[in-house]
Amino acid sequence: MSPESEPDAAGPSDAHGDSRARWEAVLDALEATLDGGATADEPWTEPTGLGPIPRDLVGRASRLLAAQRDRIVAVEDARRTALDHLGALRAVDATRLPSGSVYLDASA
Repeated sequence: MSPESEPDAAGPSDAHGDSRARWEAVLDALEATLDGGATADEPWTEPTGLGPIPRDLVGRASRLLAAQRDRIVAVEDARRTALDHLGALRAVDATRLPSGSVYLDASA
């Protein structure tokens, strides 16, 4: 066997631990942005090479997904409210008479 094809000396349990650590890091990062403790300077991209999620992290990922969905609803509600307020402000502005003088150039 060549060195490249030999099994990892750490064994499969460490490979599982490495995958778990990567999953935990991804979940930590997503939770940090959800709680407002961190902001992403770049758009989020799906992590690659994680493998299947460890069974004991499924509950945490499910709770994170539910919290993200709740935030989406809250953002949509806030957006709708802001649009309603903008509409009301524009309606009030449309009823105001011009406050400055209006000139007509009759010589043109």
